[in-house]
Amino acid sequence: MLNCRNDVLFYTKQLVNIESVVNTDGEKEISQAVHTLISSFPYFQEHPGQIIKQQTIADELERYNVIAYVKGTKKESDKAIILMGHMDTVGVEDFNQLKDKACNPDELMEALKEEELPAEAADHLHSGEYLFGRGVLDMKSGIASHLYLLKYYSEHPDELEGNLVVVIECDEEDSSHGILSALKELKSLKEQESFDYIAAINADFVSPRYEGDENRYIYKGTVGKLLPSFYITGAETHVGSCFEGIDPNFIAAELTKQISYNPELCNEAYGETTVPPVSLKQTDLKPAYTVQTALSAYVYYNFFIHSWSPKEVLEKLRKQAETAFSNALADYREKYEAFSKASGQPYTEVPWKSRVMTYEEMDKLLTEEHGESYTIHMKQFKEQLMLDATLDTRMYAAKVVEEAWKWMPDKDPAIIMFYSSLYSPRIEVTGKNEKEERLIKALENAVDTVQPEYEHKIVTKSFFPYISDMSFVALSDDEEGLSAVSSNNPAWGTKHYVNYQDIRDINVPVINIGPYGMDAHKQYERMELKYSLEVVPALTNHVIQDLLKD
Repeated sequence: MLNCRNDVLFYTKQLVNIESVVNTDGEKEISQAVHTLISSFPYFQEHPGQIIKQQTIADELERYNVIAYVKGTKKESDKAIILMGHMDTVGVEDFNQLKDKACNPDELMEALKEEELPAEAADHLHSGEYLFGRGVLDMKSGIASHLYLLKYYSEHPDELEGNLVVVIECDEEDSSHGILSALKELKSLKEQESFDYIAAINADFVSPRYEGDENRYIYKGTVGKLLPSFYITGAETHVGSCFEGIDPNFIAAELTKQISYNPELCNEAYGETTVPPVSLKQTDLKPAYTVQTALSAYVYYNFFIHSWSPKEVLEKLRKQAETAFSNALADYREKYEAFSKASGQPYTEVPWKSRVMTYEEMDKLLTEEHGESYTIHMKQFKEQLMLDATLDTRMYAAKVVEEAWKWMPDKDPAIIMFYSSLYSPRIEVTGKNEKEERLIKALENAVDTVQPEYEHKIVTKSFFPYISDMSFVALSDDEEGLSAVSSNNPAWGTKHYVNYQDIRDINVPVINIGPYGMDAHKQYERMELKYSLEVVPALTNHVIQDLLKD
């Protein structure tokens, strides 16, 4: 393996020392530090035009990507490999009283020795084989591996039969402004330098998949992630006359019971299965306390996919929502009848029926019903709503649906389905073309070469199981699948937009070879030193060499 452990550890600690929490000024600071570091390499002093500090596009915050490339001299070639990774992290609040040490691994680990840790974390702390700290695993040690390889090939371009492009992006932990902006630069380089992008290698973290799992995983492609959202209307009533209306929270509760943890909504492909959806928010939209039931409720769920399209997900969720609505009404009737019997009050037949529609269907209905008066009003409403900086994309979308609902001629209770956030597309790398075949073969060769030097089994799987920027360098969805996202996101074109053509113009098969550890996004985040500092750079380097040779 490469003699890189000390260098990768040094870069890791330097990066971790910079608190680069997403959506803070720390993102600016770390991009400047990375740019300064790469600029100090002699190669880039001689070729300053080959390092780019790119401000993100259509972003409310000022932050930057750093893109640098080395042109190999061993043999002239247009082939280019992209190494990618993100430099932002989640926050440090979970470190509690030690949060001032969260970004200083050495100080943090000394302080943790005085704390009562879970048994496994304590063992790792005292073993000398792990490094603790915010971002050590997710994913600054992965960036450090890329920086090492960039520096190595900048000093030895004669060992490179093509081109190495390193993309270190911001904002992976929130809205992926970084990689979506970087696509523009990658397209420019493709034109200016005639680069033929043949593969991308991400370096996001990998972890055990179950208790006792000792495998170290490499992933071909990645899981897709959607945020299906539901605006639920009821029939308002005074709480003293509760059976004269129906509380939308009651329907929402049944919907969450139907969708959350439902194994029917796990997507199996190539022998791998996604985790089921789970609720990420459930609330009503009452602005203040009153003794009236709410007019509407809002819920959304995390939803992972391997092979389903966004259109198929809506179709599956429509059935679940119809079942939930029917169950809620049946339960309501049963409770109403029991109350009527107990109180001696008359029972009146419940007038409502299960009613579920997509935002696209509602918008089309209202456009046909009201014409330009509706479309002009909604355009102006969306523009005005953009002025409210307190609204994230998800709540912005809900407000748009809420406003559109006011135009509905039939205001009987209903569930409106839509998407309210960024769609991270699923990526399949199966060998369906020559580039994928070569990448898979190079990865297999790399594992075969490195495995004898490492004690734990290195296992290749088909889908990276976490959200990552891998989703934005290739597309496995067709136009119909993607149109289900744009047509059913009320924020599309105002608060939220993705140019999928940029992704198609790059469209490169992507794998993930990243650091190994535990508790990413948690207080005891840590990475295993040997795999992360030695094995990851070695595997990545073998893939680079294999792919670029004739």
